[in-house]
Amino acid sequence: MGTDIHGFIEYRCTHGAPVDDADEDTVWSVALDLYALYCGRNYDEFGCLFGVRNLAGFRPLAPDRGLPEELPEETRTAFGASEVDFHSPTWISWAELAAVDWDEPAERADERVHVYGPGPDGALVRHTKYSVDHGGRVEGDEWWVGDQLHRIARLTRRDAVPPNGPWAPVFAVMRTLADLHGPDNVRLTVWFDS
Repeated sequence: MGTDIHGFIEYRCTHGAPVDDADEDTVWSVALDLYALYCGRNYDEFGCLFGVRNLAGFRPLAPDRGLPEELPEETRTAFGASEVDFHSPTWISWAELAAVDWDEPAERADERVHVYGPGPDGALVRHTKYSVDHGGRVEGDEWWVGDQLHRIARLTRRDAVPPNGPWAPVFAVMRTLADLHGPDNVRLTVWFDS
């Protein structure tokens, strides 16, 4: 069975004022269901961001934080209302995401062999990753099978979460909300099912 992600983009409405100077009624609200912008299942992304299915060996950005203390009712209801066994709830602010070094490499080589083949322009592009017995090979080892290059590799965060990839719409909405309310007042709250 696969692992899927659920959650919400949340914000505190401050209209640029520091939270301490905003209305005393300023609370976290749901801006958008994550599913409206991201409906993928990519374990490199999940591992890099949240430490879930971390086969590529990243130091996760926001692993196992639990649900935030101040939680919109819609988020609380969605997390608790399902008969599915959710796990690994966590969250990450836009301030944290905006500060990420996307060129940071994983802490170790990927557990999977990466397969590269010719792309539309003839250059090699990564097509697949699959688990195999490495046969004693180590990071950097390469071998050809037909027209496909097989490689033991260490990914960077950018490899896992490319700037124009599936997370781009999520990050664009978070960035826009952060411009309005401040980067510490925008977060992504997520959880997983398996």
